[in-house]
Amino acid sequence: MGSLASTVLSYPRRQRDLEALLSRMGLDEGATVDWVLLDRALTHPTADSQTNYEQLEFVGDAIVRTAAAELLWETYPDWPVGEMAAARAILVSDRMLARIADTYNLERYLIMGGSAARDLEGRQSRLADALEATIGALYLSVRSLDLVRPWLDDHFRAIAHQVRNDPARQNYKAALQEWTQGRYKSLPEYRVRELSAVHGDVQRFEAQVWFHGRCLGQGRGRSRKLAEQAAAQEAFLWLCDRDDLPSDLPGDLPGDLPGDLPSNLPGHLPGDQSSNSPGDSPGDRE
Repeated sequence: MGSLASTVLSYPRRQRDLEALLSRMGLDEGATVDWVLLDRALTHPTADSQTNYEQLEFVGDAIVRTAAAELLWETYPDWPVGEMAAARAILVSDRMLARIADTYNLERYLIMGGSAARDLEGRQSRLADALEATIGALYLSVRSLDLVRPWLDDHFRAIAHQVRNDPARQNYKAALQEWTQGRYKSLPEYRVRELSAVHGDVQRFEAQVWFHGRCLGQGRGRSRKLAEQAAAQEAFLWLCDRDDLPSDLPGDLPGDLPGDLPSNLPGHLPGDQSSNSPGDSPGDRE
C-alpha cells in the first residue's frame, strides 16, 4: 500500500501496522498516503513531546466538521440550518468520534506513554483526538476528502439517522429540562452518589432525576455527567411514551400544588428511596 516512497516509514513493523489500519478502513492499497504524517497522527504527546498528533488534530477538527456538513447537506437537504448544526455537533462530539475509533481498534495503533495508557477517564477524548489527527493526516496526504469520506460517511450517516429520529437529539438532560420548563415552569433535580472509587468503572456513579417529589428515572455511568444523562434518558423516554399527561395542570386540585404532576408517574415518593450519600446535597454535582 502507498505510492509515496519518500514517506514510507523506516520501521517496517510500524509501516505494516498502519497499512493494516487503512485496510480496515477500506482504503485501496494504491492510496497516496503520507505515512510520516499518519505515524505522527497516531503518536500521543506522552510518547513524544515534539512530534505528536496535536497539530494534526487541529487540522482534523476542521476537516471532520466539513465532512459532517457535506454529508448532512447531501442526505437531508431540506433540514433547517439549526437542525443541521445540532446534528453536526453530535456527529463530531468526542463521544461519537471515540465510538468510531473503537470500530477500527484505533487504540492499538496509538503510541502513548504509560501515564496516558493508565488514564481510563481520558480514553474517550484521547481516541477522539487521535481520530481527528488521523483524518487530518489523510486529508493533507491528498488535500481532499477522498481518503476520508469513503469510510467515515457510513458512520456519520448511521448516527445522523439516529439523531433525526430521536426527539431529544441524544441530549436527554436538555430535552427533559425543556419538557419540565415548558409544562410546569420548573426544573428537574439530579441526585448523584459515587458507588465505586475505581476510575473508569462504567458504573462508578449512580444518578436519579427527581421532579416535584418523584423520581422519574435513574442511571449509572463512569462520570457524574454520564450517569445524569442515563437518568434523564429513562425519564424522558418514559414521558414520551405517555399520551395522558396534561400540558397544564389546574392549581386547585385537592392536595396538589399548582403545576404538580399526576400521581401515575414512575419512581418513588419522597422517603421511599433517597440516592443522596451522607453529606451530599441534592443538587447537580459535576
